[in-house]
Amino acid sequence: MLNFILLAATDPAIPTQPGLREGLTESDVTPGLLGFVVTFGIVLIMFFLIRDMVKRVRRVRYRQQVEEGRAAGSHGPAAEHMGIPIRSDDADPSVSGAAPVSVGEPQQDAPAVPENK
Repeated sequence: MLNFILLAATDPAIPTQPGLREGLTESDVTPGLLGFVVTFGIVLIMFFLIRDMVKRVRRVRYRQQVEEGRAAGSHGPAAEHMGIPIRSDDADPSVSGAAPVSVGEPQQDAPAVPENK
């Protein structure tokens, strides 16, 4: 019912003669050079934004695949070979450069270096 009321209340504004209505010029109804430049700028910005987001999503998916592979026990894809650093909470301390520490053994302090006076 509401649709019929809307259709009856609106003017279809179909011109009876070809061309523009009285009082209008071509520059009044076209966006012109400024409209083209603004639209082109928005398209250019969106192109680079979408390209960057695709790259980031691909990187996140690849990291997820590597982590799932590690959790399953397999080595998974060679992430380090691909140049993608993968952080792991259960990393081997000998790989990171830290010395392994046993719980039952007391730690020895480093030997003191005498100072030159």
